[in-house]
Amino acid sequence: MTRSTAQPKQTRAKPSKAKPQTEATPTDAAFDAAAAAYEQAGDMFQLITPDGTVTGAGELPDPETRLRLYHQMRRARHFDERGWVLYRQGRLGVFPPFGGMEASQVGTAAALSADDWLFPTYRDTGAALTLGLPIARTLAYWRTSPHGWAMPENLKVLPFYIPIATQYPHAVGAALAEKRKGTKNVAMAYIGDGGSSEGDFHEALNFAGALEAPCVFILQNNGWAISVPTRTQTKATNLSRRAEGYGIPGVRVDGNDVLATYHVTREAVERARRGEGPTLIETVTYRVKPHTVADDPSRYRTDADNEGWDAKDPVLRLRTHLLSEGIMTEESEAALLKEVADEFEAALQEADAYPDPEPAEILDHVFAEPTPQLRRQREQILSEEKA
Repeated sequence: MTRSTAQPKQTRAKPSKAKPQTEATPTDAAFDAAAAAYEQAGDMFQLITPDGTVTGAGELPDPETRLRLYHQMRRARHFDERGWVLYRQGRLGVFPPFGGMEASQVGTAAALSADDWLFPTYRDTGAALTLGLPIARTLAYWRTSPHGWAMPENLKVLPFYIPIATQYPHAVGAALAEKRKGTKNVAMAYIGDGGSSEGDFHEALNFAGALEAPCVFILQNNGWAISVPTRTQTKATNLSRRAEGYGIPGVRVDGNDVLATYHVTREAVERARRGEGPTLIETVTYRVKPHTVADDPSRYRTDADNEGWDAKDPVLRLRTHLLSEGIMTEESEAALLKEVADEFEAALQEADAYPDPEPAEILDHVFAEPTPQLRRQREQILSEEKA
């Protein structure tokens, strides 16, 4: 595996008002944390630089795969952008945007098969779409509609986790179940840099390592735990090295390089299928958008914090590469973008046609078989409706 050289450190404007040297501002801490996470020299795997230059030609996937990854990233970004519009129109509930993190989500989920498990956080809509979650059902989920509560029977995607880090132990359990059944299926779970400070994260890594669970842990280091910069919530500068404490491999990859992310994830998935146990992958990226569409990030960061990240845009990076390599033309890209837009609008019409939920439906997806308590609650709701 080749290693990239560090990117030139971005400069930023000085604050307009000088602060005493002994006082560290939240802005300074946030920017320095994000810069340090991305610019750490020598330990971050990368295949193409932000300007599209190839640094690891021998490890690039075939042209068809590169084009497929671009298609999936465009689908994810279109969902994210249209989601903002729908939210402002009152046609979508509060959801966490993920624009700028498409390479981290698409590059990891694309390494799975339909028989594998996906345990997403609330921000991993792009990963779920990549594995095959229908757009209409995803829209229903973020509308808090029962039509989005149940995942398709032929897809092992769990509902988006809102509690922090609980999905990691759950993924280990699913992976061990597959191992016990004798399959080659794996489980992939996502977490953020903030979630890696939770106890469930460490318990899951220890659990998976000790029992050699076929599990791939994705740690998306996007620089922020809601309004808290990574540097504030941990002194660790390379979160992938936390794997060493549990005797499992840890890999640090440029999370804005989808080709590198796909490469290291595919290796980890194949390793798990061979029965060689779990891997922790830290994808180094940045949350350029607010925590949710209802968040106001200007309360805890400024434009200086985000400086330099537009140039690292994962979608534009791969676009530049594909055009320069002749894998894609502007005409073929236009057709691809039209296909993505048409697919979304058709799914939106489907979601709009779902009937309004009935109050008792809130109990339908709690257990496979309703408990006596749920039956009583359903009867109470129905009686109140009739009254």
